[in-house]
Amino acid sequence: MRLWQFWWRTLVLSTQYNPPEFVELMMTSLAMALLATWGYYIDDWPYLVLSSSFAMGAAVSMWVRGTTMPSSNSRMVQVMAILLLLYSFYAFSHLVDYI
Repeated sequence: MRLWQFWWRTLVLSTQYNPPEFVELMMTSLAMALLATWGYYIDDWPYLVLSSSFAMGAAVSMWVRGTTMPSSNSRMVQVMAILLLLYSFYAFSHLVDYI
């Protein structure tokens, strides 16, 4: 039980300390989970659209946060945002197969 309390308190503290970063983390995690679902289990286009939309939203949020509030790891955030944008553009271009 103590382990669960530790993780819960860590989660609550991270949401209070830096909410935009937590939202970006959740959106990126959901994008990767939906990509895995699309790739391994169900070859259906809505999972791909939702995954790429989450990735694009997280990338734009990272980019805006990096320009408005510079931090010590802003270069890494920019690289991650570019990778997420590249993935989302690739996923949207892959949707042509379903039309």
